[in-house]
Amino acid sequence: MLLAVPCLAQAAPTVQEVLLRAKPAVALVVSEVTAEVTVTCPTGDKKQVTPPPFRENGTGWFINPSGWVITNGHVVSSAHRPKQTITQELLERGVRQACGDVNDEALAAAVARAKIKLDPSISVILSNGMRLSATVAKYSPPVAGKGMSGRDLALLKLEAADMPALTLGDSSNTRIGDKIHILGFPEVVLTHELLNASAKVEASVTNGAISGFKQDTNNRPVLQVDAPAAWGNSGGPAVGSGGEVLGVLTFVSLEAGNQETVVQGFNFVIPSAAVREFLNGTDVRLDEVSRFNTAWHAGLEDFFRGYYGRAETHFAEANRLLPDLTDVRRMMAEAKNPPPRPFPWMPIAAVVTLVVVAVAGVVLVMRSRRNRYRIRPSEVMRLIEASSDAPPIILDVRDGATYAQSPVKIQDARHLSPDELGTGIRALDVDANRTVVAYCS
Repeated sequence: MLLAVPCLAQAAPTVQEVLLRAKPAVALVVSEVTAEVTVTCPTGDKKQVTPPPFRENGTGWFINPSGWVITNGHVVSSAHRPKQTITQELLERGVRQACGDVNDEALAAAVARAKIKLDPSISVILSNGMRLSATVAKYSPPVAGKGMSGRDLALLKLEAADMPALTLGDSSNTRIGDKIHILGFPEVVLTHELLNASAKVEASVTNGAISGFKQDTNNRPVLQVDAPAAWGNSGGPAVGSGGEVLGVLTFVSLEAGNQETVVQGFNFVIPSAAVREFLNGTDVRLDEVSRFNTAWHAGLEDFFRGYYGRAETHFAEANRLLPDLTDVRRMMAEAKNPPPRPFPWMPIAAVVTLVVVAVAGVVLVMRSRRNRYRIRPSEVMRLIEASSDAPPIILDVRDGATYAQSPVKIQDARHLSPDELGTGIRALDVDANRTVVAYCS
């Protein structure tokens, strides 16, 4: 019976359900610096142009339904603290746009005379294509450059409510080999020429495990993972098997001597304990309830347990709160046209097993009660040998007809019909303390 109990227990969420819970909370983060450049060309013409902006992409995720997003510091650093190299690059773009092809000497002279007005911005793009402006509420620079004191984290604030949000887990309980999933927007997917625009803004998932516990150059802990990652995954959440965030992807391993080639399987994650510490002193509430999460998680739970009608109702509520998210739209369509329900072999097998075990138990109990006074012939012989002065009384209690026709007669046995047996031991005129053995078949 104990073996059948797990078959009847409610199954834990599958990997598919866990990842679908997490995906809507993951968003594309775009740091952009646009500029107006006033250029005096070598010909003397003065022009004002807007060169192609400087843009960097990364990944962020909602840690709170009221519009709080976590990402890497280096993902937003170009817009939060534009470097001189960005200004120089935009100036050169502006000169070439205004003046056409010029030689290096003329380019340098025009750049030196040019004036520039920067306009940095940070945007968060959801999987439904919605673009939301964001501001940096807290910033910790990457672990690089002078001081080497950063944690490479940034907290963004958006004007939003009831957003999908992820739960911050406890990285201190992780062990080597624990499963981990990295969600994000790798550059190779964002720029793939064979994918449409909606596919590009849907988070991708890579899978792996925790492969080491390391320290950065400040001796702060980082988790080493073997889940593949690439440019654009930076800032993405690393979630455990229960969907909780165990850390934030911060940097990937590059091939020695080649700063463009990523070595897969050796990537690093800022542990969730550091994220929790980073949020100290902010207005982020980790216990705030998201109405989107409530509807979305309930819908997924019903869908994966076969309650498609109820799931469709929950999905519709999630879609009302945040319309046209890719995963919500897909699951709504699947709930309306569910796959054929498989025959419930496991529950039926469990019930049949329980019934068989119960019937067998009843039969065994009845047989035990019926045979509680039955003894083997060998035990009778042992009684005869052990009690030669007062051997057991052996009664042959077969009915008269059977006894008369049977060739088998037990030596020294007394024949007593069943009716006569009912008169009791006193009818035998023997010592009541002697053992009586009855033969009835």
